Amino acid sequence: MNSSRPYLIRSLYEWIVDNDCTPHLLVNADYKGVQVPSGYASDGQIVLNVSPQAVRHLLMDNDAVSFEGRFGGVPQTLFIPAMAVLAIYARENGQGMVFELEQPEVEQEVSAADQASPEVQPPNPGGRPSLKVVK
Repeated sequence: MNSSRPYLIRSLYEWIVDNDCTPHLLVNADYKGVQVPSGYASDGQIVLNVSPQAVRHLLMDNDAVSFEGRFGGVPQTLFIPAMAVLAIYARENGQGMVFELEQPEVEQEVSAADQASPEVQPPNPGGRPSLKVVK
């Protein structure tokens, strides 16, 4: 299944804005592919105000969050892979969600032999489904 993170980011963003609060993203600035202004990150993280009044051309899709923001009065284009978002929360009350730190997916090379005879394991009929508590 696809990661639920981008869906949760979009939903929480809308919820925060609908409640007249200011959405902020906590981003892992060291994550591969992150494009944020240099000099604004601290300890490998950066907090970004992504309110409609603070950004232009906001796009939140399943791969990334991108927008144009101003830093020191200079417009900058930012690109944040969804997996680099560590949290989204409302500045006014801190309500939102913190995500687990995940490493970038490593693409594995698949040989022709592996493609010809994939190993498919049947589901365990006696196994119980498991859910993970997200706070």
